[in-house]
Amino acid sequence: MNVLLSPQPPFFPHQQEPSRRSPPRTMSHYTMASRKRKADDDDNEMSVSPTGSPAINSRQLSRPSKKVRAGIELAGRPLPLPRLLETLDKSQLRAVLQRICERHPDIGHEVMTSAPRPSVNGALEVLGEYQDKLRAAIPFGNSSSEYTYFRVKQPLMALVDGLGDFTPQFLPPVEQQTTVSLEYLNHATKIIHDLPDFDSQQYRHHKDGAYDEISRAWALVITEAAKRGGGFHLHNGKWDQVLAKHNQQSGGKLEQAMNAMVNEVGWIGANPNAHGQGSSSDPNSILNQLINGTYGAPVQVGPF
Repeated sequence: MNVLLSPQPPFFPHQQEPSRRSPPRTMSHYTMASRKRKADDDDNEMSVSPTGSPAINSRQLSRPSKKVRAGIELAGRPLPLPRLLETLDKSQLRAVLQRICERHPDIGHEVMTSAPRPSVNGALEVLGEYQDKLRAAIPFGNSSSEYTYFRVKQPLMALVDGLGDFTPQFLPPVEQQTTVSLEYLNHATKIIHDLPDFDSQQYRHHKDGAYDEISRAWALVITEAAKRGGGFHLHNGKWDQVLAKHNQQSGGKLEQAMNAMVNEVGWIGANPNAHGQGSSSDPNSILNQLINGTYGAPVQVGPF
C-alpha cells in the first residue's frame, strides 16, 4: 500500500527557536510631556537666535576693530601743542606769550593789532588784582612809615604803573566816546584815593604823582567833551559834581581838572564845588537853551 504523505517543508534548525521580540514600549504621560517641552524650547531658541534670523544671516555682525600701530615702539614723547596749552593757566600762558612777543617783534605787533581793545571792566579787573595784592602786603597794627613802605613798595609800584599804562588807553584820540573815558577816570581816581598815606613826604611821591597824572587826564577829556554839544552831557551826567567830590577827597590835588571844567564849560558855573547850584539862572544861557531846545534858533530882537 502506498501511503501518500503530504510534502513537508524543508527543515531549518534556527526556525525551531522561538522568535525574540522586543517588549512593547509603553510611553508614559510624563515622558511625552518632557519631549513636548523640549520641542517647544527648540522652537523658541530658533525664533530668538541671531543665527536663525535670515536678515542677520545675510550679513556678518561688525565689531569695532582696534587700530594697531604696527612698527611704532612705545616711548616717551612731548605733548602736542594743543594739549600743552590746555595745561597752562592764565598767568603761565600770558608769560609764555609775552616772551615770544619780546623775541619776535613782528608777532608782538600782530598780537597788538589783532587783540580786542580792553574794556573798562577788563582794565578795572586787572587793577583790582594789583589792589588786592597791595592790601595783603600792608602790615597789621601800628607800624612806622618806613617799615610799611618797604613792605608795600613792590605791589604799590605795580599798581601805579598799571594805572599809568591803562589811563592813556581811555583818553582821546584812542577813545572816541567821552562817556567811556569819564567812567574809567571815575573808577581810577577812586583807586588812587585808596593808596596808602605815609607820614613821610619821601614815601608819598607815588600817590602824588598818580593824582597829577589823573588830573591831567580829566582835563583832557573835559576839553574834548566841551567841543561836543557845548559839554552838555558833562552837566547832564553830573560829572562836574563827581569831579568836585574827587578834588575835595584828594585834598585839592585835582586843580588842573577843576580849572578845565570852569574854563572849558564855564556855563556850568564858576564854582563847581557848589554841587550843581552854580548853574546860570539866565534864560538866555547855553544851558537853558539846550534844555528848552532853543539853542541855535534865530534870536528875536524887538517887541515881536
